[in-house]
Amino acid sequence: MATTEEKATSLLLRKAAPAANSLQDWSVSTADPSDDRIHRTGASVLIHPVDSLPQPSTNPTSSKGLAVMLRVQSHHPLDPLTTAEISVAVATVRAAGATPEVRDSMRFIEVVLFEPEKHVVALADAYFFPPFQPSLLPRTKGGPIIPSKLPPRQARLVVYNKKSNETSIWIVELSEVHAVTRGGHHRGKAISSTVVPDVQPPMDAVEYAECEAVIKDFPPFRKAMKRRGIDDMDLVMVDPWCVGYHSEADAPNRRLAKPLIFCRTESDCPMENGYARPVEGIYILVDIQNMTVIEFEDRKLVQLPPADPLRNYTAGETRGGVDRSDVKPIQIIQPEGPSFRIDGHFVQWQKWNFRIGFTPREGLVIYSVAYVDGSRGRRPVAHRLSFVEMVVPYGDPNDPHYRKNAFDAGEDGLGKNAHSLKKGCDCLGYIKCFDAHFTNFTGGVETIENCVCLHEEDHGMLWKHQDWRTGLAEVRRSRRLTVSFICTVANYEYGFYWHFYQDGKIEAEIKLTGILSLGALQPGEVRKYGTTIAPGLYAPVHQHFFVARMDMAVDCKPSEAHNQVVEVNLKVEEPGNNNVHNNAFYAEEKLLKSELEAMRDCDPLSARHWIIRNTRTVNRTGNLTGYKLVPGSNCLPLAGTEAKFLRRAAFLKHNLWVTPYVRDEMYPGGEFPNQNPRVGEGLATWVKQNRSLEETDIVLWYVFGVTHIPRLEDWPVMPVEHIGFTLMPHGFFNCSPAVDVPPTLCDSDVKDNEVVTKPIQPGLLAKL
Repeated sequence: MATTEEKATSLLLRKAAPAANSLQDWSVSTADPSDDRIHRTGASVLIHPVDSLPQPSTNPTSSKGLAVMLRVQSHHPLDPLTTAEISVAVATVRAAGATPEVRDSMRFIEVVLFEPEKHVVALADAYFFPPFQPSLLPRTKGGPIIPSKLPPRQARLVVYNKKSNETSIWIVELSEVHAVTRGGHHRGKAISSTVVPDVQPPMDAVEYAECEAVIKDFPPFRKAMKRRGIDDMDLVMVDPWCVGYHSEADAPNRRLAKPLIFCRTESDCPMENGYARPVEGIYILVDIQNMTVIEFEDRKLVQLPPADPLRNYTAGETRGGVDRSDVKPIQIIQPEGPSFRIDGHFVQWQKWNFRIGFTPREGLVIYSVAYVDGSRGRRPVAHRLSFVEMVVPYGDPNDPHYRKNAFDAGEDGLGKNAHSLKKGCDCLGYIKCFDAHFTNFTGGVETIENCVCLHEEDHGMLWKHQDWRTGLAEVRRSRRLTVSFICTVANYEYGFYWHFYQDGKIEAEIKLTGILSLGALQPGEVRKYGTTIAPGLYAPVHQHFFVARMDMAVDCKPSEAHNQVVEVNLKVEEPGNNNVHNNAFYAEEKLLKSELEAMRDCDPLSARHWIIRNTRTVNRTGNLTGYKLVPGSNCLPLAGTEAKFLRRAAFLKHNLWVTPYVRDEMYPGGEFPNQNPRVGEGLATWVKQNRSLEETDIVLWYVFGVTHIPRLEDWPVMPVEHIGFTLMPHGFFNCSPAVDVPPTLCDSDVKDNEVVTKPIQPGLLAKL
């Protein structure tokens, strides 16, 4: 991800090492035991007391006639990797291959920033980048400390060897060098390489395309399609779904896919809806490693559904063939520009500030969320917010639907499937967009332009009160800052949004749309596990589950671990002396002391919610400051305890999990859920340690879902369905943080394009 608004800080790095050392080759070497940057992790080794900042060298050392010097620090430790950094990381790993055959077999699943420890982020935010807050670092004796430079950025690579079927994880150190005569460039050094046994990494779009081509060219498949009246393979759509794990036959010693087949109808529509004609009765198993069909069976002749006249959704192709003509334009105008400010990936808006990141797996990541609270200064709320997994299990026991339980983040990647957003359509108003950079399967760099959208939205009324005695009223309009991206995973679209509000709330929202995954029906057939959408077409019932990982930091600096989680349930007071009128109820709190205690479910009947509190900071009433997690609509898996998909998705069994922060605990089903044979890997295994949560660095894992019983109104493309939750201040502020929002001009009423001024009539006088 990149913006055009990056700028270097005024802090200069120390004098460069000789060029012969700076311009090292792309070669793998073990870390030097004397290298403090790798082996010494304390914040104190990264900062040095000095009298003044070093000045840049006026006579840089040269090598072979080329003058070089180290650059001023130009990338924050949490900034996504640049295209140059991705290229260098790939080249470094490829150069480490022992033979040309090994190098040619490398396929690059993911190249991402290897996020640094929190004390490195604190160092950067204190002296090198906004918010320039030295108080983030622990105080030391002898006066202030001035940093010289940050440690080098690192890349983390997931590499699949197509020949050996092995998956490895690499860490590459990235050294940024500035060549005076020919611009900037980078060099990399491999720090570590580890082969991960018994796993399969996510599938790639290149593999999907190759799989489709192989199947279309497979003679038995062409014969089976001809039985169904299809000779033109250009009409055929192949969606290669990962096999999941149902038995030992799905073990990760092979890289497998079981595709779903669809067939478009011949038409002039530019976006003919092929999902309207599912092809059933054909069983295919593809070896993705060798790209061969290893099992094929035409089990049952199921005729293709007839062409549905309501199947298409492009302009002029909808029902009746005529679009609405009475929709008038809406324009969002900000004549003075937006209220937000952007510095690279650092965002400031209405007392909020945070950093934007992006990964191929999670998509949008929000870092270092804080609120500037008057004399109390910049107060942290969360270190890292993201959506780390989603699972879509289907409820039809018939083939092929029983094996449809996609892990869309872990098997495919939400970020890799993101869109290039269109201003005025995907986002409206004064828009700031960020690009996203990824490696492709063969190691090249690809860019999704305008991948993340940031803009302000009017959100109705923020607060209001009218004094009925005087008729005087105060009202404020609410405004929110929205950061979002949208991705397509096969037939479905998902929009992921983080909304920041003027009253201190943070809302996470997901918008579900796209096309239903359908099945074919025999004439006269009805299935109770779905909804008949059109003749010969039905949509199976299914659920969508999402997991938000929230590394909280409520009033905590990076060096502090002073958070805990309290569950709140509303209780009705028992009849008696304390409840003589039988109307009393109260909020009962319970501290979640350990991980096993913190496996919790939503309970709307008791208005259950959870508060993340700082154990050492109080508000003006003497109570601990906190933020509460307020659930939205939610559900749990509608499946038996022995359901095959729950082997890999044990984290779906509860709506809330709480763990202490551990750097490597990132994904609730483990890093590699594709064909994962291990039961309960990830959260369900981590919490068995039953670590203490009474005062620690808290990570919340909130699991939320929607049960989708398809409607006819969901066809041919589903109107957006909303799901999410809210993080709301709870005793964090001493009063409403939105009370200082200025009023907007509302002195007159507008009626029929005429401005009519109405005098205010005192309410009490009018009553008298």
